[in-house]
Amino acid sequence: MGEYKLLSKIKSPADVKKLDEKDIDRLCTEIREKLVETVSVNGGHLSPNLGVVELTVAMHRTFNFPKDSVVWDVGHQSYTHKLLTGRYEQFDTLRKKDGISGFPKRSESRYDDFNTGHSSTSISAAFGIANAKDLSGDHSHTIAVIGDGSFTGGLAFEAMNNAGRYNKNFIVILNDNKMSISKNVGAFPRYLTTVRIQPWYIRVKKVTERVLSKIPFFGKPIKKFLQRGKSKIKNAIYKNTLFDCFGFTYLGPINGHDVPELEHALEVAKKVNSPVIVHVVTKKGKGYLPAEENPGEFHGIGKFDIESGEPISSHKGFSAAFGSELCRLAKDGKKICAITAAMTTGTGLAEFSQKYKERFFDVGIAEEHAVTFGCGLASKGMRPVFAVYSTFLQRSYDQLIHDAAIGELHLVLAVDRAGIVGDDGETHQGVFDVSMLNTIPNTVIFSPSYFEGMKKALSHAIYVCKGLAVVRYPRGGELYRPQDFGTESIDFNIYGNTECDKLIITYGRLFSYACKAKEQLEKEGIEVCILKLCRIKPIDSEAVETASNFKYVWFFEEGIKNGGIARNFSDLLAYTGFNGIYHIKAIDDKFVKQMTVNQALNMLKLDTEGMCGVIKNDLNKGLDTSNEKKA
Repeated sequence: MGEYKLLSKIKSPADVKKLDEKDIDRLCTEIREKLVETVSVNGGHLSPNLGVVELTVAMHRTFNFPKDSVVWDVGHQSYTHKLLTGRYEQFDTLRKKDGISGFPKRSESRYDDFNTGHSSTSISAAFGIANAKDLSGDHSHTIAVIGDGSFTGGLAFEAMNNAGRYNKNFIVILNDNKMSISKNVGAFPRYLTTVRIQPWYIRVKKVTERVLSKIPFFGKPIKKFLQRGKSKIKNAIYKNTLFDCFGFTYLGPINGHDVPELEHALEVAKKVNSPVIVHVVTKKGKGYLPAEENPGEFHGIGKFDIESGEPISSHKGFSAAFGSELCRLAKDGKKICAITAAMTTGTGLAEFSQKYKERFFDVGIAEEHAVTFGCGLASKGMRPVFAVYSTFLQRSYDQLIHDAAIGELHLVLAVDRAGIVGDDGETHQGVFDVSMLNTIPNTVIFSPSYFEGMKKALSHAIYVCKGLAVVRYPRGGELYRPQDFGTESIDFNIYGNTECDKLIITYGRLFSYACKAKEQLEKEGIEVCILKLCRIKPIDSEAVETASNFKYVWFFEEGIKNGGIARNFSDLLAYTGFNGIYHIKAIDDKFVKQMTVNQALNMLKLDTEGMCGVIKNDLNKGLDTSNEKKA
């Protein structure tokens, strides 16, 4: 690894086109080596990118980027695209602070046509781009690259339904790395597939239709009869694909690791005067044995040893602790059901999926459906728990209001990756769930700091709460816990001397940073007390009364300030007649860019150093310039 004679010379797709066919295999090998080498150090999405190396090379040899446009669904498979579009020299900065993103970014390169990070958006975005270009007289091609997993999201089907009537240069590439879409039986279906991707087939079809259209009286009826007849014959012998029904010309399946075959299919797709779907079959993790054998583990991975494929560091995190506790509760709780949106391993539900198969539901990448499906379960007495990443929960806001909260149905949300997640950047930061859920009536939200509190909150959410109940926890494991801190409460904890006049209020993992800040400040002669919320909605009235007894109050929140818990708390505090000074430190009206979790918390002044700095600065200024003034 480390010597990239061909790859290092690629400055743009034009250089890929210049390569002799005999050099293509070597280029693909170098790309895979570079991917493994970089991700082993920086972390990232490895197996999806290893699976699309040949496909990406073929696309850059066939199309004319950036005049032609490409939208990568999710975008976690765009690493090769970055390497072939002038970003080789920057590639070692992948996912690092101020480096190149792990996803397409329009601000990063003119070859990135659309920002992506969540699934199922590519066809909609690409179709919008195609229409915009058409309106401006640009007849170049527009391509959406979407995986079979992303096709389980409803937005993809909404876009297909809309785009099927289009007659211009619009191509959807289906990267199928798991299963065939249609059942292929015997040699004849394979023969039909071969016929359908031959250039002469497309030319003859177009010429025949044009000639028949010009024959007076009988031409158009004959054309319609032949079209109907072809459809009937095909349906009788070879099951029509779903894509044909949507109005797309279907080409495939194509070997996604054969560059000449891919180039041939893409050239044919360019000649079709209707929307085209090119079905490409690939293997996730191809070319790196550990990723081939465990594509799920290498889908998104941290640093790892290249030789063994083993993670460099691993520890039990909240996801695993949640999964174990849910299994324990489900042993006697026969009505407990678990729901995931294609994130069984990521959300810690692998054990549950094996032990309680009949009560485990993977609905695919369809968070909206997951919520409403869970509400259906709840309406008949089940106790559904939907485990979902904070960033993906955003897609189900309407269902949470309309189907869960208004109907007062008992659905439990286990919100994973809550707060800053780090290197994946803006699209994946879990900083909006609190502000979003905080607006919904009939909702209870818990945000514990330790496994102990998470387990207690989960049991409470399942067996005590009546409506929409939420337990949120961060990526990773437990952080610092003072030896003299007692049992984590279900409502709130007071830690420290309540007779002092300075109070920090926080929740979730920030409590650990607050504890260290408390210790550091005490060394400098500043005594503070900490109010740790566990249930953040509704806020316990006793917690508010307790805070009202302090002169100086700082609220540190790892989430968006607008609509956050700190703002709620300040309103409640005002009603008590609080005469002190109240200061909120949260995420202002902005997105948090890619960087490590520690770097982000430090930048936002939400870590130990930041908390100490904010408090000392305010005290030095008499809090006259604090951003909240008096409550």
